[in-house]
Amino acid sequence: MKDIFNKPLLDAQSLHKHFAVGKKPGLLERARGAAKPVAMLHAVDDVTFTIGRGETLGLVGESGCGKSTLVRLLTRLLDITDGSIHLDGEEIGHQPAKGFGRSAYRPRIQMVFQDAGDSLNPRFTGFAAIADPIRRLKPMPAAVLKARVEELATMCGLPLELLERFPHQLSGGQKARVGIARAIAVEPDLLILDEPTAALDVSVQVVILQLLEDLKQRLGMSYLFVSHDLNVVRLLCDRVMVMYLGKIVETGPAEHVFRYPAHPYTRALLSAIPHFGQDLNTPRLRISGEPRSPIDPDPKVCRFYGRCPQGTEACTQMMPLLQGVGPSHSVACHFPLADTASADIVKPDPLIEDVA
Repeated sequence: MKDIFNKPLLDAQSLHKHFAVGKKPGLLERARGAAKPVAMLHAVDDVTFTIGRGETLGLVGESGCGKSTLVRLLTRLLDITDGSIHLDGEEIGHQPAKGFGRSAYRPRIQMVFQDAGDSLNPRFTGFAAIADPIRRLKPMPAAVLKARVEELATMCGLPLELLERFPHQLSGGQKARVGIARAIAVEPDLLILDEPTAALDVSVQVVILQLLEDLKQRLGMSYLFVSHDLNVVRLLCDRVMVMYLGKIVETGPAEHVFRYPAHPYTRALLSAIPHFGQDLNTPRLRISGEPRSPIDPDPKVCRFYGRCPQGTEACTQMMPLLQGVGPSHSVACHFPLADTASADIVKPDPLIEDVA
């Protein structure tokens, strides 16, 4: 585990993102005062965290929990409803998303998308795709640009002869390398990885993950790694955040969270990880029921109430706040699981350990 830095690279405080749902009241309804209030979907609700320099922070949670919305807030593709985002001490959260592409901070936060094929312009060759952000954000003479693109391709393990090919002429791994080279072309401080290996074969995933780790060490970047693959998160990340229905329910050093999950939801996620050589009759912690609605949720009720196997009436009276349960390990639960009850939930997968 790496040291926690005194001055974080990115500091997000009390982030909120709400979307209006349903039909907005018309002019006549507003004039009569008879219009119903617009319902609000709470996609991200009071989220606070930091990312240190050179750190890899993992973000996990089931589909619909708000991970993608949070990523879009950090990359300034969406305007925040409330809260703040500081990059190296400078507030960037209140800069309009529409004009952030022209901001001096744009090169410092870049993103690698889940499906490299969908994120690449089909009319751009590999060279043009990598060169595009440089032309827009850090223009340079043509000869220097050519050398820079070739340097990036080599750095990402992409043969130079493939630079003249279009996306449909490249394999999945080759497209992933183009996407990574494009993201690091403007030398970002923070690289956001949105399930970068989800669309790849398993054998290619390992190679790309190793490439990302090598680039991080070589270029000194920080990563926000979003993934459904918890084994990969454990392998690559220094810290992990678990998100559920717009809120962070647990956060801490990755190894500690995996060995001693303190939130029932985290424990259920980790219990579902398949392990090499595991007895198929081994019991798993299962959660039942449907998630609560994120539309105008009751601010007093725990978001996990109704699915939590240990929920009580107290969980409907006050929303649990993040509280410390270990070194740099926090959980938002009124009844956090004891270490002795959860220490054996996650056993290292021999296959993953060998790769590490």
